[in-house]
Amino acid sequence: MNFAPFKNESDAVTLGDLKIENREDQIAIYGRLALTRDRAGLEAAKALKELFAKIVNELENGPDLPIKVAAAEPPKKVKNPFGQA
Repeated sequence: MNFAPFKNESDAVTLGDLKIENREDQIAIYGRLALTRDRAGLEAAKALKELFAKIVNELENGPDLPIKVAAAEPPKKVKNPFGQA
């Protein structure tokens, strides 16, 4: 699985209906994944385990892990350049 956690804004992985999207400040995980008790479920569980191991390894060993990621500044209201507000 070619996924480098927190290294870019473009990597994404899909496992079933589960989406894992890479960002430089966070990993977004959403959707659904059923881990069935069969070979397909085992393969999905191994892929998920490998992905989480990469994420945990980067968090544990990456440089300068902050206490908390700074919140983004709220957008600023600007005057409508095309006419009335």
